[in-house]
This record gives sequence, C-alpha cells and structure tokens, in this order.
Amino acid sequence: MPTERLSMRRIRDLLRLTFENGLSHRQVAAALGLSKGATSVYLRRARGAGLTWPLPEELSDTALERLLFPGPIIDPEVLRPMPNWAYVDAELRRPNVTRALLWEEYRTGQPNAYGYTWFCVAFDAWKGKVSPSMRQRHAAGEKVFVDYAGSTIDVIDPRTGEARPMKLFVAAMGASSYIFATARPSEGLSDWISCHVEMLEVLGGAPAIIVCDNLKAGVTKPDRYEPTINRTYQDLASHYGAAVIPARPYKPKDKSKVEQSVLLAQRWVLARLRHQRFFSQAELNAAIAVHVADLNQRIMRAYGASRAELFAKIDAPALKALPAEPFTFATWMRRRLAPDYHLEVDECFYSAPFQLIKEVLDVRITDRTVEVFHKGARVASHAKSPGKRSFISIPEHMPSAHRRHADWTPARIMASGDRIGPATAALFAAIMADRPHPEQGFRTCLGIIALEKTYGQARLAAACERAGLINARSVGSVRSILQNGLDRAFLDETVQTEPLRHANIRGNTFFH
Repeated sequence: MPTERLSMRRIRDLLRLTFENGLSHRQVAAALGLSKGATSVYLRRARGAGLTWPLPEELSDTALERLLFPGPIIDPEVLRPMPNWAYVDAELRRPNVTRALLWEEYRTGQPNAYGYTWFCVAFDAWKGKVSPSMRQRHAAGEKVFVDYAGSTIDVIDPRTGEARPMKLFVAAMGASSYIFATARPSEGLSDWISCHVEMLEVLGGAPAIIVCDNLKAGVTKPDRYEPTINRTYQDLASHYGAAVIPARPYKPKDKSKVEQSVLLAQRWVLARLRHQRFFSQAELNAAIAVHVADLNQRIMRAYGASRAELFAKIDAPALKALPAEPFTFATWMRRRLAPDYHLEVDECFYSAPFQLIKEVLDVRITDRTVEVFHKGARVASHAKSPGKRSFISIPEHMPSAHRRHADWTPARIMASGDRIGPATAALFAAIMADRPHPEQGFRTCLGIIALEKTYGQARLAAACERAGLINARSVGSVRSILQNGLDRAFLDETVQTEPLRHANIRGNTFFH
C-alpha cells in the first residue's frame, strides 16, 4: 500500500528547516517524524521543480502540489476510455439495469477498457462527489419516520393450514432512534391507519411531523414539491395535531432513520422469529413486541445509552398529548348526487338535499355512519345500512311534492278509503292486490281520492261501489262512472235507507 502523501503545510516546514535553518536530512527527518529516504525524495522533487526558499507568497498549496507532483505523462495512444458517469447513473434508475450490464456495454469494442472492480469503485467515487449527503439534525419529539419492511413473516390459519404473509410496519423517532414495529396483513389504507394509531398509543404522544414513504395508502399523488396526501391519512394527522411530510420520490436518504431501523427490525426481530410458527396476528405481534423492547434496551456504542433511555429523556417529554379518543378510521370518496337525490355507497343509496342534485359531494364512511359534505360543510348524516340495495331517505331531503307522496303508505291509503266508504276501501284493496307490489297501486288510489273534490264524498262512494261490481280498477273508469251519472242508482240506494210510504203505494202486506 503506498505511503500517504505529506500535506503541503508539512512540506513547507520541510523546505524551511532545510533551506532557512540549514538542518541536515537526518535532523529534518527527526523533527518532522519522517524517514531519511522520504525527506530526500521531497527535497529532490523541490529541486527538480526549481523551488527556492522563501517560497513566493502568491504560491498556493494547490499550485505547490502541482509543481511537486505533476503526475505521470500519459501516452494518448494507450489512454483508456472513461465511462460517461452521468449516463451510468441515469440508466441505473431504470428497472432491471445493473452495474454489470452497463460495464459490459462500456467495454464492448474497447480492448483496453477498465475492469469491473475499477468501474464500480470509480462510479461510487463520482457519485459521492456529485451527490453529497447532508447530515440531518432532529429536534426532540419533532419527527417520527415510518415505513414497511421488505421482508414478511407468515401466520398459519389453524383451520386450513394456509400460510398468510404479514407485513412488518416499522417506525423510528428522529432524536432518540426509538423503534416501534407491528405486523399487519396488508399495506392497505385500513392497516396503514391502524398501525399509526397503535404506534402513537405506544409512544404515549404525538410528534409534530410524520415522515412517510410514497406508499399509495398514504400519498395518493407523489410529487417532489406538492404531494397529495390521502384524505383519511390527513384526517389522522389533524386528529393528533401532526403534519404529514412524505419523503421525496427516489430519495431514501430523506428517511434514512427508518431505513436503518427497518434493517435492525429484520435482523433482530424477524430473523429471531424465523423458526417459530404463529397462528394469529395477536400472537405474532406479542412476540414482535418482546424483541422490539429488547432492541430498544440495547446500549448504542456511539451514545453510551439505549434507545429507550434516550426516548424517555429526549423525545417523550416533547411529544404532544394524545386526544381523549383515538382516531376513528373512515374512508372518503367523491360521488355525484343523482336526479333522485340519492348517492351510492357500498351498494346502498343514501339521500342528500335535493338542491344539490348533480353536485359532486364528499362522502365519509365509517363502520357505523355515512356522512355527506358539500364544500366542507356536512349536509347529511345516515346510520350505515347493514344490507344491500336499500334506500335510506330523510324526508327533509325531498322536494315538498315528493315528501307528500312519500308519506303515503298502504295503511294510510286504506284509512282514506274507509273515510269515504266501505266500498271505496274494498276497491282500494282490490287495486293494490292486482299489482305486483302494493306501492304500484298508490297512484291509482290517490287519483280516485282526488275525484272527491269535484264530485263529493257520497257520489264517489257510490261510483266506487259500481266500479267494484264491474271489476273496474282504474281512475278513468271511476271518473267515467261519475261523468255519466252511472253512480246515481247506487247513490239512491245508499241515501234512501227508509222505504217510501204513500196511500197509492201497496205495502208488502198487500201480498199476504
């Protein structure tokens, strides 16, 4: 391994001691901690460069180094081609492209190209200069970093024996590096939110900022400058008084804290559980909690303290107090209000004010409720229907004409028929019985009731009696009976309940 080159400051001391103080090579070597041979080499280079003492004041260290070490003379005929590192860096971002593939492409047609090891080392050196790392400083209780581990662990279904892979959610506090981990069946929104709620309960408080990856459950539209946060995830952050700041796309160093914690969780938790079999999610998470607690109790050599000690001392006192109630999971969707002033949610239909027909509304769905919002204001709230294809309507959401129509029921229809007369009630019962559904006969019955305003109750009752005898079942038939006076005979029979008595009329006793 070559000896490290002296700094220009020490070379200046070497020249000063030699030319100004007149010390011998041996004395200079002893004074500077060098070998006599190394001292001779540096002095030989100085004389070869024509340097004298004192050195010119305008001679910088860089210029002095160029004079002493001009570098080897390269023959252009044997000059090796240099890769285009910017092209290599861009290609490595594409799927399935590796360094080995790019090296093979680089050396094609180049007999004196560099080897693969040099290619990798030189690229890393170039990348380090182009993309320097910025050290992040984390204030107490300010940030928690969250992500899913790439490795999974199985839970066995005790009935079928089927193995179901579980995702490991990992979080790390910024200042103390305190780790939280739990397992969930998926990376979906419901599991993503429940992991956060459990995490904050374990931490005992809420940080100011949650830094996440661009997972679809958390970030609906990744963007370097204006990412779009999932509505439910944003509600969770608001509930706990936190802000969600996603890492920039393709910038894992923005969340390097949790990246390192994920590696630790995989090595110190999942690796230790690899020989165990779990038959429920609760059983698995109990085992994970034990190993995570052990990991947090381990002393970190760089700090001389454990993560748990640092968390209790630094992060925990700075966390915000949790709300009285934990966050309730809810999903959001956008729906346009249909002309029948109902919108569909999970194959059920819920009403909203008819004035908002054709408007796009925000719908918040929980396990128990369906809430409808227009421009941020809640305009409807319903208990969630357990069934399918059902209509849940609130009378206040209907136009007045629809509301009056909706108030009619089979019982009310029959009561109105009884008020007019028993023949009318019988006709209404026959009309509703003829229809596949009783509601289909409501309009016919309501049309017959409306004839009372024109012809009066007595005539309508008589007309209904005649309609019943001739099996007429429509509004038009009853109206025709009234218009043509065919109800008169039935009207006389119903009005003249007592027989006429006159001297010219023979009574029923005449025939006996």
